[in-house]
Amino acid sequence: MQLPAVRLTPAGLVAAVAGGAGLVLLVGAVLVSMLLAVAITGASVAVCAVVLRSLLNGQHHR
Repeated sequence: MQLPAVRLTPAGLVAAVAGGAGLVLLVGAVLVSMLLAVAITGASVAVCAVVLRSLLNGQHHR
């Protein structure tokens, strides 16, 4: 039993390439936004740690 070959017209090929490129761009945008969210969260945690350390050290000197 032989499966029929898939034949793409030029318009279908252009649509497939455009759809694939759009999917790659969408996945890339999601990954970059997740990376930015992790970076911003890490930076804010670091700032909070510095502020807390400063407050706690200020109490010890009194």
